[in-house]
Amino acid sequence: MPINSARGGASAKGFGFTSGSKPAELDYLVVAGGGGGGYNHGGGGGAGGFRTSFPGGTAILIKNGVSTPVTVGGGGLGGRGPGAPPAIAATNGSDSIFSSITSTGGGKGGGYFVGPPAAAYTASPGGSGGGGSGEQGSGTAGTGNSPPTSPPQGNSGGLGQAPAGGGVAGGGGGAGGVGTAYCGPQGGPGGVGSPNIIFDSPTVGTPGPAPGRYFAGGGGGSSYPVPSSLVSGTGGAGGGGNSGPVSPGDCAQAGTVNTGGGGGGGPGYSGVGGKNGGSGIVIVRSRNTSFGLTASPGTNTISYAPCGVNIATFTVPGSVTVGAYVPAIFVDYLVVAGGGGGGAAFGGGGGGAGGFRTSFPGGTKITLIAGAYPITVGGGGPGSPGASSSGTPSVFSTITSTGGGRGSGGNPGATPEYASATGGSGGGGSGNNPCFSAGAAGNTPPVSPPQGNQGGAGDAATTMGGGGGGASSAGSNSPPSTGGAGGAGLANSISGCSVNYGGGGGGGKYTGPAAPQPGGGGAGGPGGGGAGSAGGANGIAGCTNKGGGGGGAGGQNFAIVGGNGGSGIVIVRAPGSAGLSASPGTNTVTTLPAPAGGCKVANFTVPGTLTVS
Repeated sequence: MPINSARGGASAKGFGFTSGSKPAELDYLVVAGGGGGGYNHGGGGGAGGFRTSFPGGTAILIKNGVSTPVTVGGGGLGGRGPGAPPAIAATNGSDSIFSSITSTGGGKGGGYFVGPPAAAYTASPGGSGGGGSGEQGSGTAGTGNSPPTSPPQGNSGGLGQAPAGGGVAGGGGGAGGVGTAYCGPQGGPGGVGSPNIIFDSPTVGTPGPAPGRYFAGGGGGSSYPVPSSLVSGTGGAGGGGNSGPVSPGDCAQAGTVNTGGGGGGGPGYSGVGGKNGGSGIVIVRSRNTSFGLTASPGTNTISYAPCGVNIATFTVPGSVTVGAYVPAIFVDYLVVAGGGGGGAAFGGGGGGAGGFRTSFPGGTKITLIAGAYPITVGGGGPGSPGASSSGTPSVFSTITSTGGGRGSGGNPGATPEYASATGGSGGGGSGNNPCFSAGAAGNTPPVSPPQGNQGGAGDAATTMGGGGGGASSAGSNSPPSTGGAGGAGLANSISGCSVNYGGGGGGGKYTGPAAPQPGGGGAGGPGGGGAGSAGGANGIAGCTNKGGGGGGAGGQNFAIVGGNGGSGIVIVRAPGSAGLSASPGTNTVTTLPAPAGGCKVANFTVPGTLTVS
């Protein structure tokens, strides 16, 4: 199937357009809410109607200054059986509307008859039709593309049937294919959705079998699990929900929110319901930069395509207004958080490196318009005679890198504040406290690509601390003779030269009442990680503005502290034509020489403000 078929192209209609004025040309993707899955032997819900002009279809014309309402359809309810709450039949999804374009809600899946009227439990037509029930006499599927549009906005659901031993239902129709009828013992899979790249972003739609983001997949049809070979249907790509499993349980899945996917049909058990359809979505895209778009309320967003045009994404009802275009710049970033402090006394664990996130080179840039943007540069976590501290986050725009986790150490009791902590990279485990010898997890909270790695384990039998995790590798577990090495950081050249950031702190090494040996423990990870110490020496601090973890302490007594974590850094790189300034004066803006093409680089070593003009 073509990636971007021009479905539902409407004739150009002026909305407040008068002769002699030039309106904006707007492309659209309008996806309605998906239908709910049927109850008990339930058919999958049909996907919401899918209509688009992108690419190559007929645009909608809206006059400058005009605000146009946008309706985002809700998903239909899944059917429920007798009991609490009361039984209901599944319901259709509701319509999504932009200007003259209406996409019809998906049809509900058929279900087990609970009470009159019987028609309420029959699969319904819609943008795509619901799947037929797996009950004798009620296996009729709902038709799709109802009411009809050209090109079609959806497809029909699949038939259901009641074979000996249990009913098998059909899948709901999808925007890109019909729902599958029962196939022997298997509930019918939902029809596949359709892909589109009007806004080619992982924040909308779902992945699918071809490039682009998929919308409007049909819900899977259920089967009754006697015999055990009966298998339930899967939802179609584009947010269709799977049906229930082959064993008892309420495990059918709802359609994915803001995809228009149909809900999964309820399996053949009394009281087990079908699931709700996914809500719809409306995306509006200007064809050129002669006009800009704004969207309300604030839940709805404005983005910029790589070519510079505005894209308005509606996940809830609102309005889109055509107005003056606001130019944007696309910037790269490096955001490194503060490193965690090393653990105290008797073989403390190394601190984890601060989280490391970047778009350079080749990642997704951030879009900025004229204005002031606050920048947070995370501080390193201090070492302490007791529990050390984790680093603090660094933040730029939508990007947050988490502070590195503290290394474990100090008090040998089982009090949680002495355990290693999770973070951008995790802290290393203690060489003194068997309760807290494990290293902590990195990439917490999780992001993709990962912002860091796990801390290494310490060994209380040898009093050697584990290394803190680094941006590119985990901290090392402590070998028998010394503290574990900190995990390695990552090199990046966003500033114009290659610099390592985000090394984990080395684990401390306890050697009894020996002379202090600063740095005599595990090595700090390349990228600013502080080395662990031996004897009665404090751990070595992580490097400033590299987000390195602090090294773990040696030993002798609890007054021996781990090294402080290194502070983070934020670097923003923009085209040479951009107007950038950075405050306060500690932060700088420089212009790179060839071959960087005169790019401007704003370097933040302390919290401040980036101003784009």
